[in-house]
Amino acid sequence: MDTVLAKGETRTAGMVRIDGRTFAMGSTRFYPEEAPIRRVRVDGFWIDETPVTNRQFAAFVRATGHVTDAEITPDPRDYPGMPPEMAKAGSLVFQPPKGPVSLDAPLSWWAFTFAAHWRKPYGKGSSTLNLPDHPVVHVSYRDAEAYAAWAGKSLPTEAEWELAARGGLEDAEFAWGDTLAPDGKMMCNYWQGAFPAQNLRLDGFERTSPVRRFPANGHGVHDMIGNVWEWTCDWWSLPTPKGPGCCPPSNPRGGPMEASLDPAQPHAPIPRKVLKGGSHLCAENYCQRYRPAARIPQTIESATSHIGFRCVVRDAPPG
Repeated sequence: MDTVLAKGETRTAGMVRIDGRTFAMGSTRFYPEEAPIRRVRVDGFWIDETPVTNRQFAAFVRATGHVTDAEITPDPRDYPGMPPEMAKAGSLVFQPPKGPVSLDAPLSWWAFTFAAHWRKPYGKGSSTLNLPDHPVVHVSYRDAEAYAAWAGKSLPTEAEWELAARGGLEDAEFAWGDTLAPDGKMMCNYWQGAFPAQNLRLDGFERTSPVRRFPANGHGVHDMIGNVWEWTCDWWSLPTPKGPGCCPPSNPRGGPMEASLDPAQPHAPIPRKVLKGGSHLCAENYCQRYRPAARIPQTIESATSHIGFRCVVRDAPPG
């Protein structure tokens, strides 16, 4: 059930108000799954100023005892063909290769790391104790949804997320204009250099960065672009052109859950949600998805070192 804001409630502290409006969603300049550009109407809502941080997620875990999916040993029966030695708790961690690799081989830089989870983002020996204001990572969709429910909030729809990320610049490709790094200024945490082996770190960071380190967009929201991908509550589907009629659709949602399944994995039918915003691993030579219109599908059980989330509170309906 969606969470709405009732009169007199105050859980919008640390959130930014986004007024309802009609805007142009999508892009035709980068990846086919972003097209077509279509006008949609979104009602007003509040959105977190930043992704949920390690500090905030720790408070949730202390209050609820929540155990994230990355901390739970998987049941091999749920993953046909899984080698027994892989049936251990852990998560995917980015590991830069030592030399050139094909950009079509993501397993060259992703490693399933035992004991990697939100408290130990890089596996054994790592910790978030010195990263309290970095976005929490290694959170599955279930984990993000559980946090949102505890906070009295919801996860955003893709349309809500994109409206907030655009910062009022409807026709711009980036959240700040049409130039990725205006006058050489880094506007978000993304990969500079030839991904995945050369990281120039012109933005000052090798992995995640503290929230609010880069300028807010026109709505006063931070880190919607780069740093970490963010979960939305929409099932993955391809956009469709507007049908006949005079008015743009209101509060559009993704397709049905069944349509989100990956046809290339008939033996592991895990539904997929839409991720938005790109991450610190997006680069000019790979995954130019540090833009409001960018989107990718992600299975709901996935947890990686570059996926986080933020929440929204929707206005109470009139009456």
